[in-house]
Amino acid sequence: MSIPPPPGPEHQPPPPYPQGAYGPQAPYGQPYRPWTQGYSPYNRPAPVNGLAIASLVFGVLCCVPGVGLVLGPLALRQIRRRGERGTGLAVGGTVLSAIGLVLCGLLLATGGASAFWQGVKEGARGGASVTLEKGECFDAPGGRLAGETRDVDVVPCSGGHDGEVFASFRLRAGDYPGDESVGDTAGARCYGLRDGYAMDGWALPDDVDVYYLTPTEESWSAGDREVTCLFGNVTEGADLTGSLRNDETVLDADQVAYLKAVHLPDTALATAPDAVHVEDDLPGHRAWAGRMSAALDRQARLLRSRTWPDGARGPVRSLAAATDRARAEWTKAARAKDADAFHEHYDAGLGLLDPKAAVPARTALGLAATPPSAERGEGGAAPEAPDGPGGTDAPGVAATEV
Repeated sequence: MSIPPPPGPEHQPPPPYPQGAYGPQAPYGQPYRPWTQGYSPYNRPAPVNGLAIASLVFGVLCCVPGVGLVLGPLALRQIRRRGERGTGLAVGGTVLSAIGLVLCGLLLATGGASAFWQGVKEGARGGASVTLEKGECFDAPGGRLAGETRDVDVVPCSGGHDGEVFASFRLRAGDYPGDESVGDTAGARCYGLRDGYAMDGWALPDDVDVYYLTPTEESWSAGDREVTCLFGNVTEGADLTGSLRNDETVLDADQVAYLKAVHLPDTALATAPDAVHVEDDLPGHRAWAGRMSAALDRQARLLRSRTWPDGARGPVRSLAAATDRARAEWTKAARAKDADAFHEHYDAGLGLLDPKAAVPARTALGLAATPPSAERGEGGAAPEAPDGPGGTDAPGVAATEV
């Protein structure tokens, strides 16, 4: 660093300017007025009214147009009183709300709202299974009631078709239980619901069986829980022709009363124990025989208690007597001391449940009078062979998953 030399004669500071050339400066005038409370150094714009904004928002949202119609006039009143902005917003919200209310009224009057909501639900289901109503008939892709499908064509039941819906139900909410669990539940429930739609099992062709549409894991995640039960032909590619429905909407009161009575033993037959041999579960089989005895007793009393048409009175009375004879054997089977005694009375009781005994009563009542195959009982159930009355499972079910 260099140090400047000290001032010498040759480095004297310059003399001061003479003061005489200027007079003393006059003092300034009064200072500017300071800003007072309530004013800003700049003019702020008036705020936008909040109700005006809300009115426009609710007017745009057509689902709640009435709110915008209320907020708009309130906003205009506040704007005039407070000097706020937003007149255009309030007017626009009021107009849009009025238009929305008119549109809502038209939708409700014409049923368009229901159709629109149904479309929304169907779109939201995405991968969910097809929706069919009880009594509808349909054609499946390729005519196959197996595999996976996302669509079917509803067709008149009077012509050929692949399936006919007889019931539906919803599964419990929760995590997807797996294909096997869903199929087992669908099979058990659908077979149980069959008689409510086709009450006369004799009227079902032998080549007709129960099928069902179930949710897939994909459709389950979209909220699908519905199982659809249907009739289909056991021969792949073969059609059904005409409706299979025979319930209270088709049958007369006497026919319905008769079919309800004869269904009681079929329901009891379906409660047989799982053990293949009587020796493996004698108490279970005796309890089952007791249920059969009670069902037959109830059937006989129902058949006797009703006043039947003249032509049916005698045949129905004869059927009730045959039912009593069968009930006596099932009662003895329920009290059997060992498997041999059970077999003796079981065989006798099952033999007395001869479908041919019901033909005269059915003929008199105008019901189907041709006994079904040996796989079905009077009402449609299938008793097992005496060696192993371990259940009355129906033939195998082909599950169509959607």
